[in-house]
Amino acid sequence: MHKVTRAQRNGSGLGAHIPVPIDEEDARLPNTACIGTRHIVTFMLFLGMANAYVMRTNMSVAIVAMVNHTALPKDNTVLDDECDSDNSSNSWVAEMSKHSPAKSSDRGTYMWDAKLQGYILSSFFYGYVLTQIPFGILAKKYGAKYFLGVGMLINSLFGLLVPVGASGGIAWLIVVRFIQGLGEGPIVPCTHAMLAKWIPPNERSRMGAFVYAGAQFGTVVSYPLSGLLAEYGFSGGWPSIFYVFGVIGAVWSVAFLFMVAEDPDSSRRIAEDEKKYITTSLWGAAGVSSPKVPWMSIAKSLPFWAILMAHMGQNYGYETLMTELPSFMKQVLHFDLKDVSSCKLLPPHPL
Repeated sequence: MHKVTRAQRNGSGLGAHIPVPIDEEDARLPNTACIGTRHIVTFMLFLGMANAYVMRTNMSVAIVAMVNHTALPKDNTVLDDECDSDNSSNSWVAEMSKHSPAKSSDRGTYMWDAKLQGYILSSFFYGYVLTQIPFGILAKKYGAKYFLGVGMLINSLFGLLVPVGASGGIAWLIVVRFIQGLGEGPIVPCTHAMLAKWIPPNERSRMGAFVYAGAQFGTVVSYPLSGLLAEYGFSGGWPSIFYVFGVIGAVWSVAFLFMVAEDPDSSRRIAEDEKKYITTSLWGAAGVSSPKVPWMSIAKSLPFWAILMAHMGQNYGYETLMTELPSFMKQVLHFDLKDVSSCKLLPPHPL
């Protein structure tokens, strides 16, 4: 039976991996332990994805508490920019308003209109989109671990600076959020690379699904906790959102850098049988002949463009909903801040 050399076992981050023949002895190797190092790596990536989405979404809830909505000037040329709870006495908005007395979140510190709020909320994504493709290329060449860990550490540390940036002015806040986006950009391509190196092909669909479920888990956790922290948290309420999640993200980043290795061959904690199982299940391109990427064939592929357009549309709708819905529910539907954060849990479930 064909045996795999050590050079062939070392896979690059983003190269295609195809299973190679393994003998009967190798096939029995994965049964020696229920939880292996690859499962710990998968769980850490799950937590990393959750942290990334927490950092991405917490500003959407925090800005509701940061802005003084009652003092914002109203555009009289717009007739239906919000539900009229005063004149529509029989409406569900009026009924809800009776049971939702004004909270401190209605009297925030900042006088940011909808346009300025849009600049603040979108600044994160400008940084986020810039670093994804470059770090995908760099992860293939130099490894994904440090780009992922350090990127999330930068994201978390600058999350701690959001209250400072807000007090310094809207320009500083936008810069801080932009840098957060730059730090979070490597999360998806580097997660792909780590999964390609650690997870055998026959387990990759399950492990990958678990890791990317962290995105929805982080969203579900972020909204209610952000609402509670904004209402009852320390340091004036909303700043505690960034302090709490910033510390959690920084702790995860340090733990990831110390606990997770780049690949099975460089891991000090992995059992020899699990290491053999993973490396003999993967075929890599590091130091071996790797097929060139067929860019022209990809560019001419109609299925590729169909998938790309569908993915872009889904992401645009999902990110817009996730980012703008708390402000819409507060300013237009007059939900209380805690109601906003709780009701926002509903969309991620089916997604």
